[in-house]
Amino acid sequence: MSNLAYKTKPNHQFQPQEAPQTKVAIRKRKKITLGEKVLASIFVCAMLLGSIQIISNQVTIYNENIDIQTMEASIQDQIKINSDLTVQVQEKSSYERIWAKAREMGLFLNENNVKVVD
Repeated sequence: MSNLAYKTKPNHQFQPQEAPQTKVAIRKRKKITLGEKVLASIFVCAMLLGSIQIISNQVTIYNENIDIQTMEASIQDQIKINSDLTVQVQEKSSYERIWAKAREMGLFLNENNVKVVD
């Protein structure tokens, strides 16, 4: 063998032939579909109607509570009036007052006409 360098095989770079690429038409996808829009609008409408119903119920409850408080106040006033009238009835039905009124009208007590009932 000799000391001389030589090329045994030439280095050929293999370049495969690329097939011509066909451009694929990329369709931009809509972010939100029509069905999603319909569902979202139905959901928003339902939430809106629900919130309106809740607010309406709260207003009705508030008004009824005002009516109840007014009624309770009038009941308390009537209870006070009734208790005052009960006290007046007790005062006017006392034996001394009845006897004084009878004397003013000219009545007198006759012990012979009084009968004791057991």
